[in-house]
Amino acid sequence: MRIMGQSIRERYGAMLKQISQVSSAADKIESTNVYQQANPKTRQFMDALVAENMADGSRLEGKEHFRAFYDAVKSGKHGLILMEHYSNTDLPALCWLLEHDLGEEGKDLSHRIVAVAGMKLNEENPFVKAFAESFTRVVIYPTRSLTKAEAVAQSEEERAAEEKKARTINLAAMHAMDDCKRRGEVILVFPSGTRYRPGHPETKRGLREIDSYLRMFDVMILVTINGSCLTIDMQNPDDMLADIIAPAKQIFTASPVIECKQYRKDYLATLSADCEDPKQAMIDHIMQRFDEQHERIEPLRTQS
Repeated sequence: MRIMGQSIRERYGAMLKQISQVSSAADKIESTNVYQQANPKTRQFMDALVAENMADGSRLEGKEHFRAFYDAVKSGKHGLILMEHYSNTDLPALCWLLEHDLGEEGKDLSHRIVAVAGMKLNEENPFVKAFAESFTRVVIYPTRSLTKAEAVAQSEEERAAEEKKARTINLAAMHAMDDCKRRGEVILVFPSGTRYRPGHPETKRGLREIDSYLRMFDVMILVTINGSCLTIDMQNPDDMLADIIAPAKQIFTASPVIECKQYRKDYLATLSADCEDPKQAMIDHIMQRFDEQHERIEPLRTQS
């Protein structure tokens, strides 16, 4: 059953036309363009959309943790944000709240964020691409996308070519992230790799590849999201412009700062020697922490 309300396409049709006119990001991702700088011309439209749908009571929780994380990054630590993923306004809303709820520190932290994003945000729809390019990104070829491409490949040669393309793009993305770290930028990753779809728990399972990020970075925070102005239309889950939009109270909460390598070492030490997949166990543990933090904050969102 379709959720009642207006889709982004219906409510913001005029904005979509305006934002597409100032879009400049690449339509196709190659190894040479995986780092994509934010487009300030499209950002102003996204800020307006987020502000219009940020209901009273929306805020950051755990401001002291956001500040401690920022201080660590400023001191030279390589910073990672792992964040829940419910909608395509997750990153825009976080940046908006940082800039409006955390003063100059929040503005600087927001401008340092580089999100890891899948190729389809650039390649599947020009309007979605225009929205996505409002924020700096490192674009990857996701494992899920490669699996789908291999499934429809017409020959072994075509399958091998797609695998080579994925390796080339993802190697370039890793180099780009190294450059980001040296510049003091912060990498933001959605550990589920996709938006959570109600009734489909597999979309909320963490990807085992996240283990490599724990080895690459010094400090991290886990950011949970309670409330979203976007709801996926489950009759059209792959059409991002069919998402239903309505103002909502949105609370973004940061965990205390975590020392990535020590945290990983300590948890892996608790696993039995016959654990079949320690990497998956590691991210499953992190996703459990997300669930616990989310459930703890949810009563705050429902308060009047």
